[in-house]
Amino acid sequence: MPFIGLGLHVVVAIFFAVHAMKTGRNLYWLIILFSFPLLGSIVYFLVEYLPHSRLNRGINKAAGAAMKLLDPEREYREASAAYDLTPTAQNKIRLAKAALERGNAQEAVRHYDDALTGPFASDPELLFGLGRSLLAEGSAAAAVRACDVVARLSATHPDYRRDETALLAARAFAGAGRRDEAARAFEHALGTYNNVETRARYIAWLAQQGDTARASTLMEDLQKAARHWSSHARDINREWIALAQGSLKA
Repeated sequence: MPFIGLGLHVVVAIFFAVHAMKTGRNLYWLIILFSFPLLGSIVYFLVEYLPHSRLNRGINKAAGAAMKLLDPEREYREASAAYDLTPTAQNKIRLAKAALERGNAQEAVRHYDDALTGPFASDPELLFGLGRSLLAEGSAAAAVRACDVVARLSATHPDYRRDETALLAARAFAGAGRRDEAARAFEHALGTYNNVETRARYIAWLAQQGDTARASTLMEDLQKAARHWSSHARDINREWIALAQGSLKA
């Protein structure tokens, strides 16, 4: 039995050694792993492997969700306090994001507008955040302005979050009632990036426009793709599947 345990330690050390070589870690890890197979593997797992693994990201995501559930106002309070203490552009961006996450789109719009001045007048992160906040506000007037903001973002930073910006443009056109432009923008986003959120939002918009035939076809394609997803992918995209299904049942 001790020999089996010793063999397992070596196998684990070899696994981490291969990982270290493939990911370009420092070569001293090989010495540690093979000199101290058990202890070295534990240290490598905690220092190098876990922080960059999906498991750690899942843990962090779950912890973040739990904190939001227990204290949903925490980030907004901390962002407000940080901005009151040091009113920098970065703290204003943080406050704008926290306001949007809180559901206060109008406040987020105000903070983004305040930050889009001087050297930050064409900052892509600010323009993108402003566009999202305007669409979250929900009015037709805000959507019309979002069209201009997205056009400005695309003109000044054409490579910034291209997939998300393409969808943002489609949503802005849709909210502004520019039906033909919205259809072209959705088709462009679908044909170029084809992510789940784009498909779900397009299905919902088509159903709203009364084009149930096209919406149903896209829904069938989405359901076929969903059969091959992992449980993790299904969890991530649950919101979008529900949006698409709900729009066709309405």
